[in-house]
Amino acid sequence: MIGAGPTGLTAAVELARLGAKVRIFEKRDGASNLSRAVGITPGSIELLTPCGAGPAIEAEAIRFEGLTMHRGDHPVLSLPLNFDARSSLHGLPQDRTEAHLIDALARYGVQVEYNRELTNLHIESDRVTACFGRHIEVSSKYLIGADGAHSRVRTTLGIHFLGHDLPGRWSIADVHSASWPHKTRFSGYLLPQGHVCVVVPMAPDRYRVIADADDALKALPVKMQVDEVHRTGSFTIQVRQAEQYRKGSVFLAGDAAHVHSPVGGRGMNLGIADAADLARRIMDGTTQGYDEARYAEGEHVIQISERGRRMLQSKGAAKTALFATMSVISHTPPAQRAIVHQLLSG
Repeated sequence: MIGAGPTGLTAAVELARLGAKVRIFEKRDGASNLSRAVGITPGSIELLTPCGAGPAIEAEAIRFEGLTMHRGDHPVLSLPLNFDARSSLHGLPQDRTEAHLIDALARYGVQVEYNRELTNLHIESDRVTACFGRHIEVSSKYLIGADGAHSRVRTTLGIHFLGHDLPGRWSIADVHSASWPHKTRFSGYLLPQGHVCVVVPMAPDRYRVIADADDALKALPVKMQVDEVHRTGSFTIQVRQAEQYRKGSVFLAGDAAHVHSPVGGRGMNLGIADAADLARRIMDGTTQGYDEARYAEGEHVIQISERGRRMLQSKGAAKTALFATMSVISHTPPAQRAIVHQLLSG
């Protein structure tokens, strides 16, 4: 296993749980302390329940009560997120999700091997050899590349990462705010000229602010009293998918196989689903179906994510129509349930 993010850890713990001998390598010198992804869907918690990480994540995470969209600072849509088990959504900083997976992995006697950066790999008829520096080689029947959007596994195999980068920069701020009133609700703000800002609860009194602007906090159209800034950053959105998820006995999963906008919060959850599916297939001998099945699911999620992003960043008549639609949905519970179930499926 190359990469000890949520995808690699899920694959490792599921393989270990099912009885496989597993080693997992990470180029960092230790566990991540970055929040990165936040939202955890019911499907992910279900997949992580057999190993014990799912209940632990659910116990620590915030359960979101709902989502409120605003036109500027005026609410135009309110969606409950507590209709039933299918509509539940939890929030937890990614490093805490990873910590629970690392604990689960340790219960199966496996430790992440840090300071191991892949430099090359060789595929033979029935083995694959991973090289770490000049003197360390590890041979195994299978290798899983879960090493992120800039995957060394993918580039070494010569697999193209097809797609494009979206224009413009986005920014984030992870902050502590004891007075922010929406402690268990997403708060989205649709701004002039197609701009958008979102506030997502991460932990008690801790929030992530995201905007398609240079400064997420300045883009927020309502006052937020910030007690502490944990982290700020900026990023470009990539919309890309590997042309294939398998080459011989090497597989790609998670961001190594697909990346898309954060709209819908499906990135980490899609990677967890990739990993759990692949672990099962390795153990029951059905790996031939992995590429086709997970490529199709990745393509589907990318399409949904891009449709949502374009809708939120619409302008002019399209934005007017969006607000009209939101007004109708806000007063139509069956439509609310259908939208929430679609967003959180998988």
